[in-house]
Amino acid sequence: MPVKPVVNASPLIYLSKGGFLDLLQLVAGEIVVPAVVADEINKRGQADPTVQALEKSAWLTIVETPPVPPIIQAWDLGPGESSVLAYAYATPDAVAILDDLAGRRCAEALNIPINGTLGLVLIAKRRGLIHASRPVLEKLRQSGMYLSEQIMNQALALIGE
Repeated sequence: MPVKPVVNASPLIYLSKGGFLDLLQLVAGEIVVPAVVADEINKRGQADPTVQALEKSAWLTIVETPPVPPIIQAWDLGPGESSVLAYAYATPDAVAILDDLAGRRCAEALNIPINGTLGLVLIAKRRGLIHASRPVLEKLRQSGMYLSEQIMNQALALIGE
């Protein structure tokens, strides 16, 4: 059965601002964007690269998500993280693509498969789609992604960089 990825705002923002939006398609050809996440992104204004990416990328599919179940509400996450996790929780074979630490912990507690922006870069490197991960990660950091030097170095060590 194909994987059904659902993405939160931060990976969309970092990847579109950094020019690496296509890395999302390493997970699947179609990526679900909860309507709550799309609304959050659209508030950024028409000139924003993420707003433009949502409009121009037919493979980013905006959907209404199921109501957030109490087990996820209890984590007191933001609306975007909550909608991503609600979709993933209700959808067999879904994978949540999010960077927020609290959201990732919630996903782990509920056995929801997760990936993040960093993980997508590592997948691209492992598959030989990018020559080196460090320059990509540096550009994503310049685009606003928080990634400590320690975490980045640990991740790069996993792939031999």
